[in-house]
Amino acid sequence: MSRPHALLRIGFSYNRTIGMRRLTNTPIDLVVSKDGLLRILCRQGKLGFVRTLNMEDEDLGAFNLGGAGEVAQIGGGKSVGGFVWPSGMAIDSEGNIWISDEGTHKISKMSLEGELLDQWGEPGSGKGQLNRPSGISFDPEGNLWVADSFNHKIQKYNPSGEHIRSIGSLGDSPGKLNMPWGLHVDELGTIYVADWRNDRVQYFSPEGELIGRIGGAGSGEGQFKRPSGVSVDKDGDIYVVDRGNNRVQLFGPDGSFVEQFIGDATLGKQAHNYMVTQVTALRLREMASIEQQKRLRDPIAVLTDFEGHMYVTDYGSHRIQIYKKEAHALEPFEISDPLRSPSLYTQF
Repeated sequence: MSRPHALLRIGFSYNRTIGMRRLTNTPIDLVVSKDGLLRILCRQGKLGFVRTLNMEDEDLGAFNLGGAGEVAQIGGGKSVGGFVWPSGMAIDSEGNIWISDEGTHKISKMSLEGELLDQWGEPGSGKGQLNRPSGISFDPEGNLWVADSFNHKIQKYNPSGEHIRSIGSLGDSPGKLNMPWGLHVDELGTIYVADWRNDRVQYFSPEGELIGRIGGAGSGEGQFKRPSGVSVDKDGDIYVVDRGNNRVQLFGPDGSFVEQFIGDATLGKQAHNYMVTQVTALRLREMASIEQQKRLRDPIAVLTDFEGHMYVTDYGSHRIQIYKKEAHALEPFEISDPLRSPSLYTQF
């Protein structure tokens, strides 16, 4: 798929909030299935589960992460399908969801109904072995890339779990990784990695060549404090969850800073219906600062879709904040050559 020559960014408006503590307790990742439904990976105390919501914030059910109907116990899975610390989520071309588990060092393939279809992964630091896998993403050929956090590399597998390639090793020089967490492969095959302890995002070619990097430690524009998630939209714009700074930052395809999102949440349908029946909760909300309640609190993951939506798992507030991008693709004849003095601009 070709990318636009340039973009006229019209705006990136807040769209809606879905979920609440009783439904999406501590959401850590999500996917959008072909039917347009959100499948949200959550950890609630010692329970792991996947909740399904639609864009109208209607609860369509959930399934627990465990084999043979057992509930996954964080701290000790009880069965072949049991999870210990589910962390990342992806969806394949056939509509199956895949979940990484940092506690068992395994990758699991599941149906949308929660049936365990396959599971693979071997703990260790050798070739193809895993140590605390986190972010996962499919490439255009259907292979799965895994952020192998404690081995400080990213690894590529076919859907059967056969190891194909590894990229990275421990360090802070260009191309090195230190506890990579979030990971995204775009439709061109470029691999974007949230290099957590190095406070940056690096992106690689499918062959492992370093293409570029964004960031550095700090709280200013284009700086990060423990980035945990990354996504790239159809225009090539890069979205990074700057978890320690409680924001999402947007960069252009060339890595230049564009804007940041700090949260604009309103009450979703489920939260509203719950609040109006709870006198104590209503009083607490009435006493609190609405401005603070709008903000992102410990966000973890970000997802973009082909309709221009950006979804953020607002982990600390147990909800999903959704934004909608408006942009116009430009052809070369519609925009001038790069300016010699880019600091000069005109506001309209």
